[in-house]
Amino acid sequence: MKKINWEERFKNPIFWVNTALAIATPIFAYFGIKGSDLTTWGSLFNVILDAIKNPYVVGLVLVSLWNNIINPITKGITD
Repeated sequence: MKKINWEERFKNPIFWVNTALAIATPIFAYFGIKGSDLTTWGSLFNVILDAIKNPYVVGLVLVSLWNNIINPITKGITD
């Protein structure tokens, strides 16, 4: 069985952009935050802390990350 080629994925900048979006998008959507709402590092850290404290938001982020990792055109969890 062919496995996920993590080495190649980690070299791909699109993978990292998609990963960042997979984390940020559900958090911003759940809390109703716009980019302009995060004007200080403290506000950003407060949002991250609130997200970590909320199991529903953690679940949304995990589902989003899962969707970023799997390849829908292959059988199972492979590349």
